[in-house]
Amino acid sequence: MNITGHTIEKLEDPFGLLTGERYEFFLDIEVDEEDELYSEKGIVLKIIYVIDDNGPKISYYHFFEKISEKVLDFALEEDEENLVKNYCAEHIIE
Repeated sequence: MNITGHTIEKLEDPFGLLTGERYEFFLDIEVDEEDELYSEKGIVLKIIYVIDDNGPKISYYHFFEKISEKVLDFALEEDEENLVKNYCAEHIIE
């Protein structure tokens, strides 16, 4: 799995109910054609990335097809999750 690009937005909590800072990432993902996650339509990984008193973490994620926006039921493997966490940490906007 390769991350080929992203968009990011800092999420605002208008009511002040949530602790820490939240960011929404949309990661463009490239996978081998042999991978069960592969789609000709392209794959995007939506991430909610949280930085709070407990440190940075992925709060939520899901894969979807880029063109159809169909949600795909796949989980990140441990090494992929680490790759994504590191990528998000490097691309945080302030």
